[in-house]
Amino acid sequence: MSSDRSGEPADVVPGDQSPPGAEDTGRRSRRRREKPESSLLRELPVLLLVAFVLALVVKTFFAQAFFIPSGSMEQTLHGCPGCTGDRVLVNKVPYWFGEPEPGDIVVFRGPDTWAPEVEVDEPANWFTGALLWLGRTVGVAPPSEDDYVKRVIATGGQTVECCDAEGRVTVDGQPLDEPYVYQDTPPESRAFDAVTVPEGRLWVMGDHRSASADSRSHVDDRYSGTIAVDDVIGKAALIVWPVNRFGTLDDPDIQDVGASAARPSGSAGTAHPVASVLPLGAGLVGALPVTVWHHRRRSRRAARHRPG
Repeated sequence: MSSDRSGEPADVVPGDQSPPGAEDTGRRSRRRREKPESSLLRELPVLLLVAFVLALVVKTFFAQAFFIPSGSMEQTLHGCPGCTGDRVLVNKVPYWFGEPEPGDIVVFRGPDTWAPEVEVDEPANWFTGALLWLGRTVGVAPPSEDDYVKRVIATGGQTVECCDAEGRVTVDGQPLDEPYVYQDTPPESRAFDAVTVPEGRLWVMGDHRSASADSRSHVDDRYSGTIAVDDVIGKAALIVWPVNRFGTLDDPDIQDVGASAARPSGSAGTAHPVASVLPLGAGLVGALPVTVWHHRRRSRRAARHRPG
């Protein structure tokens, strides 16, 4: 009679015994520990692509930051040599269903008859081109050579001329109220004959009248110095850099001279902060669905791997 019990495994060391399923549980625990890092690496390209698409949509339809290093808008916008050049947020929403009005500061693509105010070295390859695009999107790189910033003075059908007896620009015979003009020159050196603005076009001038190559400098071209409404990129609504100059940009009703007497001293016009922050809100709305989707996806994944 044998003392060995049938059916029992041989050479079993009691200390090596593990509860049933312990090995599988350990593997699942290791997978859960490894998953967040690998999941992030897999999702990162998707998130970057979504961010790029959102940036492109916002830039195309809502808002774009611009840095135009020109002194033609001093001192409303700083851009002269030696200054800390202003970066402005250009709001495209106001012109979805309307057109620029006198007093608006606009960024536009200049006609081919306008000489560039800045010279920009174009990228030599796709990589530097992408960096330049990104820099222009956030307003830290120089703009395209045909981008300009000026103030709208007269619109289609109006007749603009300089100057009246007090040296003021007139539109349809009425003098303009322009409290923003900086370092003006004597009337005889800035006078120009009457120009009637064609429909669908604008007469624009810089606030620094003695240093702006604006519509006055191009009266002899085929557009009589005017620019097309369709070439307006958007309305300069907000100074975003430097921080000490952060704030909205005024767009006074320059053709209503009577309104200037009713304005408080030191006020140059009426700003529109709601219009300025609208593009930022649109960007947040665009990002919200992506954030919710990502959160729900992570929650479902966590629920699938939760024990029990």
